[in-house]
Amino acid sequence: MQKANPKKQLRKPQKQNRPGNQYRMKPQPVTDDKKKMASGKLSGKTKLITGGDSGIGRAVAILFAKEGADIPNVYLKEHVDAKETRSSVEEYGRKCIAIAGDISKEAFCQKAVRQTVRVFGKIDSLVNNATTQFPQEEVKNISAEQLINTFATNIFSMFWFVQSALPHMNAESTIINTASVTTYRGSAELLDYASTKGAIVAFTRSLSAKLVDHGIHVNGVAPGPIWTPLIASTFDPEKVSSFGSDVPMKRAGEPVEVAPCYLFLACDDSSYMTGQFLHPNGGEIVNG
Repeated sequence: MQKANPKKQLRKPQKQNRPGNQYRMKPQPVTDDKKKMASGKLSGKTKLITGGDSGIGRAVAILFAKEGADIPNVYLKEHVDAKETRSSVEEYGRKCIAIAGDISKEAFCQKAVRQTVRVFGKIDSLVNNATTQFPQEEVKNISAEQLINTFATNIFSMFWFVQSALPHMNAESTIINTASVTTYRGSAELLDYASTKGAIVAFTRSLSAKLVDHGIHVNGVAPGPIWTPLIASTFDPEKVSSFGSDVPMKRAGEPVEVAPCYLFLACDDSSYMTGQFLHPNGGEIVNG
């Protein structure tokens, strides 16, 4: 019988209050690979990203900016992190606007799209990336309030952003949704979170069929364990210290290692793909 991969301490135990801040993490997540040269794949584009203040979202924002895109960054209230994202985007000569608010509210999602269009006049890509999670050891501990908040943030918001953004997209636009490895293997402690991520896969595949005749491609990314503020603000310090050590590569991924998946799906390189998911997860085979 194959033995389970042992969990090994990879970093010092740490804990943050929600929603978590990247600038307080030790070590800092890597969100920019300055050694990689850009090739202008997104020149002149506008790429709306939710959760672009830190983690995967920040890495995607920076890579998109490096490739020539302007970035509307939607985030909750992590203002210090959002300011850092803006500075990083502007380093590459692109414009970034910070739009703070709660995506679990339909009115705010609509407002964020309106502000994006007011500033940039269009939306070439929508990256639905922001998420939340609340571990519970017992099913009975998942309250109605938690359930509604998790679904509203993780999946309802995608409906609202798509509904608002579609009138401002064209036949070459893309929609990219962030799911999770938990979609495919489940998670005992993240029952409601994993359920929303499963819904995101169905949403992505269904929306891709709906929009294919309009020339809009809809795909997704299902990351495995990635070192982001969501982790430091979700789990207990000991679990945080070993986070990612049980995958085949025996470490958590860095946001900068995930961002190229989004770039691929946001540019012409993926012109023959829609309704698909990419799996940067450290080697876990999920067959999805």
